Amino acid sequence: MTGNSHDLFDFIAAALAKFVASEGEDFHLPEGRQRELGFTFSFPVKQSSISSGTLIKWTKGFAINDTVGEDVVAELSRALDRQGLDMKVTALVNDTIGTLAGGRYDDNDVVVAVILGTGTNAAYVERANAIPKWHGLLPKSGDMVINMEWGNFRSSHLPLTEFDQALDAESLNPGEQIYEKLISGMYLGEIVRRILLKMTQEASLFGDDIPPKLKIPYILTTPHMSMMHHDGSSDLRTVGAQLRDILGIQNTSLKTRRLVVAVCDIVAKRGSRLAAAGIHGILKKLGRDIPSSDKQRTVIAMDGGLYEHYTIFSESLESTLQEILGEEVSSSVVIKLANDGSGIGAALLAAAHSQYLDAEEQ
Repeated sequence: MTGNSHDLFDFIAAALAKFVASEGEDFHLPEGRQRELGFTFSFPVKQSSISSGTLIKWTKGFAINDTVGEDVVAELSRALDRQGLDMKVTALVNDTIGTLAGGRYDDNDVVVAVILGTGTNAAYVERANAIPKWHGLLPKSGDMVINMEWGNFRSSHLPLTEFDQALDAESLNPGEQIYEKLISGMYLGEIVRRILLKMTQEASLFGDDIPPKLKIPYILTTPHMSMMHHDGSSDLRTVGAQLRDILGIQNTSLKTRRLVVAVCDIVAKRGSRLAAAGIHGILKKLGRDIPSSDKQRTVIAMDGGLYEHYTIFSESLESTLQEILGEEVSSSVVIKLANDGSGIGAALLAAAHSQYLDAEEQ
């Protein structure tokens, strides 16, 4: 995540070589054909064609400076050559676009894709004539897919606390990805840690001494937070075990454990409600936030470990969206979990742009 471009792409190419080597005996590539690849790349890119694009900036804790401004497909292609792999990238796909494509292939009513995992982003289908910065011929369908890069949204209306401001100031990308830092899996556990540290410093939450491990940034991950938040035992023994194993805090009282769960609840529900507000913003832009006479279904394809595994988060997101939309509209809005939707969508887009398609059609 913090090395150099050469090492990163060599790592990806080596993983591909390992995967290709594991293919079964029953798979034979036709003579003279290259393998073709859909490359899911979940970072902001200035895309110049279906199979080329330069990295604008890293997010999610990546900081490999010599990749910024480079064509990531060219970088990967050179690494594939170094591995001796005869493989061609036919589609460079942001993960939200992949999720949208995979979701749309499965269900034609999918109009929005949202990733809620380590990071967050969204994509939706827009009318091409509603895009001010679009120049050139309009696509035949009249529609255009928009990769929003919504993680970088910031507004004076976002409820930033001292904990958010300190997390941002000490991050690898201060002042950027503010919305992502409030709602995504990379940061929720860290916000909880910062709150617990302040409660310890000011109110001796864990006794007179501050546990040394509580001072270590990102030691408390969102999966740890989720385990504590979902603890259904009467004595909150999972919370106690997590505090002991991760932070080295022994013998916590039930009252203390309840306070820890309350902090997890506030941080998770704030994140999920803000995420729901973002989805509502897209539906509003599409005119899908008001009752329609034809009862048109609006399907949102959702991917990412945070949404998939953090049940309280995902349930809160869904109930908040229903709350904002009202009963009548929300009855026609469906959220579908598209597990690894981005990978499947990238494969579909790569197949749709295969260099061999014309020959087959003829």
